[in-house]
Amino acid sequence: MIQQRGKVYLVGAGPGDVAYLTVKAYNLLTIAQVLVYDALVDAQLLQCVPDECLKLDVGKRGGKPSTTQAEINKLLVNYCLQRKQVVRLKSGDPLIFGRCTSEIEALKASGCDFELVPGISSALAAPLFAGIPLTDPVLSRAFAVLTAHEPEVLDWEALSRLETLVILMGGQHLPEIIDQLVRHGRSHLTPIAIIRWAGTPDQQIWTAQLGNILEQTSELSLSPAVIVIGEVVGLGKYLQPENIYLDEIIRYSQGEPPNESNPTPQPMLSNFPPSSSSPLPLTGKTILVTRSVAQSSQFSDRLIASGATVIEMPTLEIGPPSSWEALDNAIADLSDFDWLILTSTNGIDYFFERLIAQGKDTRALAGVKIAVVGEKTAHSLKQHSLQPDFIPPNFVADSLVENFPDQLDGKKVLFPRVESGGREVLVKELTVKGAKVIEVAAYQSCCPSGIPPVAELALQNRKVDVITFASSKTVQFFCELTNQIFSHNSDASQLLEGVCIASIGPQTSKTCHALFGRVDVEAQEYTLDGLTQALITWATNY
Repeated sequence: MIQQRGKVYLVGAGPGDVAYLTVKAYNLLTIAQVLVYDALVDAQLLQCVPDECLKLDVGKRGGKPSTTQAEINKLLVNYCLQRKQVVRLKSGDPLIFGRCTSEIEALKASGCDFELVPGISSALAAPLFAGIPLTDPVLSRAFAVLTAHEPEVLDWEALSRLETLVILMGGQHLPEIIDQLVRHGRSHLTPIAIIRWAGTPDQQIWTAQLGNILEQTSELSLSPAVIVIGEVVGLGKYLQPENIYLDEIIRYSQGEPPNESNPTPQPMLSNFPPSSSSPLPLTGKTILVTRSVAQSSQFSDRLIASGATVIEMPTLEIGPPSSWEALDNAIADLSDFDWLILTSTNGIDYFFERLIAQGKDTRALAGVKIAVVGEKTAHSLKQHSLQPDFIPPNFVADSLVENFPDQLDGKKVLFPRVESGGREVLVKELTVKGAKVIEVAAYQSCCPSGIPPVAELALQNRKVDVITFASSKTVQFFCELTNQIFSHNSDASQLLEGVCIASIGPQTSKTCHALFGRVDVEAQEYTLDGLTQALITWATNY
């Protein structure tokens, strides 16, 4: 057999969203064995790699401990020599302020094969997202791209004569940039735009003039940002797509009504809403999707395809249990069990992770029947080349016992589950039927530390039409997060007034009733597709 050669791909991630990756970059991510990525790479891109891919965060963060360039070079060389397919993922384009030279030199010195894969630079994408043309037949016949990481080494006399400047890494040095340009002849009336987190749901835009931009941004973090200076900035308000911004969120973020002499930050949502003539059923609805931190955005994509504006709010973090001991002991004695019950993809993922860790594979389950709850869980099991012996109807755990295909009396059942807050009713009912149920912690779920700014602003300013919940835990943690964030607000209890509460199924609805006092939409089929269809029906009849 021919040994696979290692290779390092120096890949541009573009401005953030996976939609702006090149096709080649996306294909390389899907086959990567090692991913070495920077701090500004959007988290959703990390979901494109295979589950078994080793992911290494080597991002450089100002003022914080970070991986040195020498260490990054060594990582790339070492994994390449181990015959791995390595993707070195850099924000934007790898050769535009990407510090690739040192990495390429190290790879060449070690005889490593490598390839450069271009990406869309934020220097080009950010102005476009703001509707600002970098060239214009009258206002801008040329533009320059520069980094202000070291402003003292730049030729400001020459730069001040150029019609349009695009500045990266300049947020911390904005006062000096303005001072240098004005001292070298640029008018204090020159338009300036600052685009922060371009192309992401957290995008913000400030537009003003050199003479007053500092008044608007003095108390704000401007990193990471792209700064555009020149008369073309004034064209932005004419070229932006209509309705891409939320007026109330703009006012909230600045603290006062917007006006032409005092522009304000403009957080952008995760997609451009379709025009009013669009026939899509969820057009005009802003939907807050609560989900797991690592969960893919497929549900959001379904809603967007139906016309919705989507804001994602992670409300659940999944991780290992406090101890593997119980699960490991159960796996060691798998042959003693008659049934294995799996009620979630998380349970499957962690169960098989520990199975492999003990040097076993699916052959260890030869004498054990497997029951799963839900099509998604069944699909996850099939990824391990196993077919479930039983899937209850209605995709809910409650119907598992009622429709169980085997006599449970005297049967020994292994149930890997979440460490706390799991399905106590299911265990009780199985036990009543005579089964001996061994519960083991396979994973743990916990509440994230905060709410994304765009979600917080949308809730605060009553711009959310629907909130979706796909599990009881997302309901509980949503309440915990909003209570923390809005506890200072006397109107916090009214945040959900007029908001549609949408649930994936009966158990989630039960928690919604307990914490919110209501559920407005419940999926008839207890899947994300079912929830999407339920929302379409609701919107059609709204």
